[in-house]
Amino acid sequence: MISRMAIGLLLLAGIADGGAAFAQDAGAGKLTGDWGGVRTDLAKAGIDFQLGYTSELAYNAAGGTKNQLSYDDQLSFGATFDLDRLFGVHDAKIQLTITDRNGRNLSDDAQLGTLQQVQEVFGRGQTWRLTQFWYEQKYFSGLLDWKIGRLTVGEDFASFTCSFQNLTFCGSQPGNLVGNYWYNWPVSQWATRVKVNIDGVGYIQTGAYQMNPGFLNVDQAVLPNNPSGTTGVMIPVEFGWTPTFGPAKLPGSYKFGVWYDTSTASDVFTDDDGNPEVLTGRPFRDRHGRYGAYINFLQQLTRPDASDPSRGLSVFLNATIADQRTSTVDNQIAVGLIYKGPFDFRPKDEIAVAFGRTHVNGRVARGQRLLNEAGLGPVAVQDAEYAFEAYYGLQATDWLMARPNIQYIRLPGGTRHNDDVVVIGLKTSIDF
Repeated sequence: MISRMAIGLLLLAGIADGGAAFAQDAGAGKLTGDWGGVRTDLAKAGIDFQLGYTSELAYNAAGGTKNQLSYDDQLSFGATFDLDRLFGVHDAKIQLTITDRNGRNLSDDAQLGTLQQVQEVFGRGQTWRLTQFWYEQKYFSGLLDWKIGRLTVGEDFASFTCSFQNLTFCGSQPGNLVGNYWYNWPVSQWATRVKVNIDGVGYIQTGAYQMNPGFLNVDQAVLPNNPSGTTGVMIPVEFGWTPTFGPAKLPGSYKFGVWYDTSTASDVFTDDDGNPEVLTGRPFRDRHGRYGAYINFLQQLTRPDASDPSRGLSVFLNATIADQRTSTVDNQIAVGLIYKGPFDFRPKDEIAVAFGRTHVNGRVARGQRLLNEAGLGPVAVQDAEYAFEAYYGLQATDWLMARPNIQYIRLPGGTRHNDDVVVIGLKTSIDF
């Protein structure tokens, strides 16, 4: 029933961005093509359809309790109304995206013990979800950009590509640390976002997101409902600097952000009397407010082909820190290199490598040591997990990208109690 409902919603909606009005073939680069010209006609009218598929295979050649091959995938059905062309509402659109996740997770199946998943597309329930359902309006020739509806916070704040398969290097990084309230794709929340674009500099934006763990539920997740249980509001603020450097005008993106959640949350160490909870067993102390900060840098370094400005070497740095009162994992850093078009005869392929560190809150580790000292263990004392990934992105056709990859995770879970992990994977994306 839900499947038929999602498909029905898709058929009633459409996607359209500004350039589509003049498209000669809206199906170019897509597996299903132009549908006999229907896709282009719809794009010119203000309607354009999106359908994407991502799958991830992962096999642990080392580490875990057993050797296992696991598979998961995601289907995404996108739809946007260009309200200018459809109804004459200038600089306005509505976005609709429904996702469906399926499959298994190697981190759990083989008990790898990792802090970060080795298959990033798994999670948040293997179910249909309403991932985007929002209205966007621009004012003053794009100077002011306002969005309201069901949003995923990571689409606007600390946003980052998801080409790697290890979660350490994928998507909006704060969600990797405080995923209990920073809900990345595919979970959406009722929210609003306001962005001011600064010509020649970049932008500044802020938002307000309803904090409600009910959005994590899988029951009726495809509906635009409003579950009970709201705990507060999260307010992120981000400044983005978008310079270009050198005669080649190599583009860069430098994001600086902070967030504050007004919800009350439990301390990770102290009980309500100010003593270590692991020794007393009393309720954790309530803490009012949760917060953190992040940076997200991406800079193109080379451009070997002036006729194709996207080719060349780029470097990225993502770093996030969360408050130590309420976060069991308190900081993460990831750095990497991505080279697009490494060979003249393969101008759309990619080669990429990345290294990351995920750190467990020292207050959590202190509690683990206290348990062992009191003879209540033994439990593993956690510190930091280190992840490495390399992939080759083969753009087999305009609509098919395959990324064979290898991952190495040192100290999974931040402890020597878990064997180091080697994962051989394959991430595939198809644009229908």
